Amino acid sequence: MVEMAIAITLLLTLTLGFVDFGYAFYQWNAATKAVQVGARLASISDPAVNATTLAAADPAANPGAPITAGTYSFQCKYSGGTGSCNGNTAIFNSAAFSRIFRGDTAVTNDDACPALQTGQRPGMCQFFPRLHRDNVVVTYAATGLGYQTRLDGPVPTITVSLQNVNFQFFFLGGLLGFDNFNMPSMLSTVTGEDLKSTSP
Repeated sequence: MVEMAIAITLLLTLTLGFVDFGYAFYQWNAATKAVQVGARLASISDPAVNATTLAAADPAANPGAPITAGTYSFQCKYSGGTGSCNGNTAIFNSAAFSRIFRGDTAVTNDDACPALQTGQRPGMCQFFPRLHRDNVVVTYAATGLGYQTRLDGPVPTITVSLQNVNFQFFFLGGLLGFDNFNMPSMLSTVTGEDLKSTSP
């Protein structure tokens, strides 16, 4: 009986470990796909930082001259229900951020992730339902692309990443305390393509 108790305990832990780590792998894949989709949406729609502010960040002293890397950088995210870019709420575009987070579904001022209707493009939350707005960080930075006074505006490099997301473990969290593992940022970086209100 003692041997059986020891063997069953080890076997049960091993079996539940396989289940939990399989689920962790699923969460990893879902988070990776979510940031890829978010980056793609961010590259073809209005920026989460006010478009006027982004355009004004591009220097215009030497028309046609290349934009120097590091000229500007805007990090847009939610904190405590308030959205801001570089800590400035006035230049934050909540509708654009919502589109990255929710896709083409209705804009709402919370973490809700509405169901998609026919013809709507999914956002990050549809691929990773556990995601909250304050887990998403969208950064627009100058990395040397584009040129001063470009007709269609600046060409930022856009990075979408995650913050403060933990892996969830159903069984091992209670048994072995595996519930505090932070998920990596899972960042995805793309080049801005059509950052204006007329984008599809």
